[in-house]
Amino acid sequence: LVQLPLPKHIDEDKVIMAICPEKDVDGFHPVSVGNMMIGKKSYLPCTPHGVLVLLKTMNIETNGKHAVIVGRSNIVGKPLAILLARKEANSTVTICHTGTKDIASFTKQADILIAAVGRPNTITADMVKPGATVIDVGVNRIPDDTKKSGFRLVGDVDFDSVKEVASFITPVPRGVGPMTIAMLMHNTLEAALNTLEEK
Repeated sequence: LVQLPLPKHIDEDKVIMAICPEKDVDGFHPVSVGNMMIGKKSYLPCTPHGVLVLLKTMNIETNGKHAVIVGRSNIVGKPLAILLARKEANSTVTICHTGTKDIASFTKQADILIAAVGRPNTITADMVKPGATVIDVGVNRIPDDTKKSGFRLVGDVDFDSVKEVASFITPVPRGVGPMTIAMLMHNTLEAALNTLEEK
């Protein structure tokens, strides 16, 4: 397990490469990513896998739907795009990022909109198609003097405005985060069982 991001003086790639692929419960090792890409059995990255399980559990149809992902990180955006495009989910996927001109023109087309940019309240109601499913992966600390900690957590989506437009929206906190932890436990159990089978 590698808790990313690592401090700047540590090479993330070297740390990830040092993990045995059979124990890569994060799903970050290039072997895991490659297997995921070609549809072979592998440990799936926890947050993208959690998003898929959440969609399935909430009976949100992905087959033939247009999924727009705002964010292209190796942890969420890219692997989620791969998983949504695979036959099991069968979505048409668009990825938006910092180089995308007029992001709203893409997000307004989304049946399923996933925000994973790491910037508070980036997605507003005017960027969302009425009735869309909105999944907020972002976790951002913003100052809040009313909190003992001095901050509160918000997502990449302006929850209060978007909830009036979306048919389904995940909150931050207590939305995708618990799904990520559940998928980490799923992968850890699977790794343990695989190890026992090898003995």
